[in-house]
Amino acid sequence: MILVVRNDGTGARCSADGRLCWRERAGIDSLQPAEAHLNTIGTAVPANEVHGLFAEYAPRLLSDTRARRLFGRMAERCGIDHRYSVLAPSARPGQLDDAGLYRDGAFADTGARMRVYEERACDLAFRAAVDLEDGLEGITHLIVVSCTGFAAPGLDLDLIDRLALSPRVERTSIGFMGCYAAINALRFARHVVRSEPNARVLVVCLELCTLHLQETSDLEQVLSFLIFADGAAAALVTAEPHGLALNRSATVLAPEAADQITWRIGRTGFDMKLAGGVPTTIAAVLPRHLPGILEGAPADAIEHWAVHPGGRSVLDAVARALELEPEKLATSRCVLRRYGNMSSATVLFVLKEMLASRIRGPGCAIAFGPGLAIESLMFEGLG
Repeated sequence: MILVVRNDGTGARCSADGRLCWRERAGIDSLQPAEAHLNTIGTAVPANEVHGLFAEYAPRLLSDTRARRLFGRMAERCGIDHRYSVLAPSARPGQLDDAGLYRDGAFADTGARMRVYEERACDLAFRAAVDLEDGLEGITHLIVVSCTGFAAPGLDLDLIDRLALSPRVERTSIGFMGCYAAINALRFARHVVRSEPNARVLVVCLELCTLHLQETSDLEQVLSFLIFADGAAAALVTAEPHGLALNRSATVLAPEAADQITWRIGRTGFDMKLAGGVPTTIAAVLPRHLPGILEGAPADAIEHWAVHPGGRSVLDAVARALELEPEKLATSRCVLRRYGNMSSATVLFVLKEMLASRIRGPGCAIAFGPGLAIESLMFEGLG
């Protein structure tokens, strides 16, 4: 970009070939930071529905009769009807999936799981990106988010190739931040657009959570596998004023509960810990920090709540803590029921439903993850 100074002393940012950015064509002062907007969201899930299959399989991991009964009750109450996986069910006795990761008594090591990630991640991310209504023309920045796999060259370069993006696209990878990483990605995309009004930022969140099933008899860990699923979401963020205007973001840390959500690389995949006390912690922490998140506005002044559906009990805790009417979390509960918890991609599924409804008025997106941390982003629906 270059700065053009007019005879009246005002300025305008232009591209290198002299074309005015859309803000200047509309007569808007380009010297002010551009407002960033989430214009459209595309989503994709794999073809393999696995929620019922896992509910049937999981009791085999639990040696204690009482634990098996408790798992069954929790499965009935989890608020999930469907979850999807890039792993297809296997017809072979003693083998759960088509990739051979989960054989009785011989679950695959981390290397084998990462090879499956490399083979299958890009297809799902590609499908989410091409689902964008506004298309992919003129993408200048690519932000890739994933906490369920690592490879280099990675998903960013694979997507540039598959989507035929310019090799000059600026790439950023956000990794291993967990379920709140999409909020961080949208925050960064907003900063890019505010500093470069012509930027067209593609955010892609891709998570293959089902690659990390553990052969364990620990009930708490098995229950965490009951909610996680695979999915991808892509978002287009530009200065063009349609969709959702992205506003202030905030971070809340609860270091006293840092051990309640953890995500570490183990010998047999990534080890997730999701403690049963997480909903209680969220319910205690949120009200104390709500004035900072909402810039002093009361919770009932927010018309739209895009809360990451980390599980039914998490949504229940948020509803109690913020004294929200049931309809305020209806979209989050719908996404949980239809897809489960797809880690970072999930909150974008919630926001997509809101975009489809052409919402108007103030909203707040919130997600929770390792730390224990709460990430939030204020937005305004433009109808």
